[in-house]
Amino acid sequence: MKALVFHGDHNIALEDKPVPAIQKPTDVIVKMLKTTICGTDLGIYKGKNPEVEDGRILGHEGIGIVEEVGEGVRQYKKGDKVLISCITSCGSCESCKKQLYAHCKDGGWILGHLIDGTQAEYVRIPHADNSLFKLPAAIDDEIAVLLSDILPTGHEIGVQYGNVRPGDTIAIVGGGPIGMSVLLTAQFYSPSTIIVVDMDDNRLALAKEMGATHTINSGQENAVDAILAIAGEGVDVAIEAVGLPQTWDICQRIVRPGGHIANVGVHGKKVDFEIQELWIKNLTITTGLVNTNTTPMLIKAVSANRFDLSKLITHRFGLDEVEKAYDVFLNASREKAMKIIVNN
Repeated sequence: MKALVFHGDHNIALEDKPVPAIQKPTDVIVKMLKTTICGTDLGIYKGKNPEVEDGRILGHEGIGIVEEVGEGVRQYKKGDKVLISCITSCGSCESCKKQLYAHCKDGGWILGHLIDGTQAEYVRIPHADNSLFKLPAAIDDEIAVLLSDILPTGHEIGVQYGNVRPGDTIAIVGGGPIGMSVLLTAQFYSPSTIIVVDMDDNRLALAKEMGATHTINSGQENAVDAILAIAGEGVDVAIEAVGLPQTWDICQRIVRPGGHIANVGVHGKKVDFEIQELWIKNLTITTGLVNTNTTPMLIKAVSANRFDLSKLITHRFGLDEVEKAYDVFLNASREKAMKIIVNN
């Protein structure tokens, strides 16, 4: 089969690899229909994850058709169309019993990270009964791909961990795919003011279309001053959706006493934590990797057309063009790219 293979810092290639086989009774083999590229894939490409081995097939998102089923699988059969969760969970370890599926002792974020992933023609899914979701016919295949990772990540780690409540003023620092997912799912909870900060005017215009009440281009004005001009004493919830020291710094400077900072971005270097200013402010600061425990709810919401995700998809490539797709996503601002669909 064709697969995108990682060979170290800034070195990927589309190669021929063996079709995966069932290894354990709880495995399923999925024939991929569509996948995508995530910011964490770019992190691996850039060498931020030294634990990723040379030869690893990348990718942890997508949809497909069940091709082969291990004898221990109960929920799925050959021919089922399924959504692949970015998180693999055994369902029985201590972490899974706490719904901390991200920290499953035999799973978590392993696809495209510690085991071969979804940017291929076929993928092996361990613990399939707990790590796949049946796809309703009401959800378009391209939209379904967004339910693998970015939508539950934005909802759980941004909105839920940030404790967004009716009437809140919130700021989302970063208008990429995750930031947009926060923007969409935050509207379930009726905040009064949603500020989106980015340096890309195209993304800020899209944020306005998708429900932002205010947008700020941090490359053209001081973001902290602009936010405080809107929010007075500060925002109730600041959501960091980039993973850079500069965006973290904005968040810690704009939150009001008693507020929340929810870090969603993947950080590759240390940041300054201004504890001398923040110790007195009664803040809640959260970090996290998505557990995907709200994915079933989000599937229902998308099935009911609660929000329009189609505008997040800007580019489409075939699997044979996946290296070009990486180049486009690496240059998202230049290419006006948001979310890329890779078709098999």
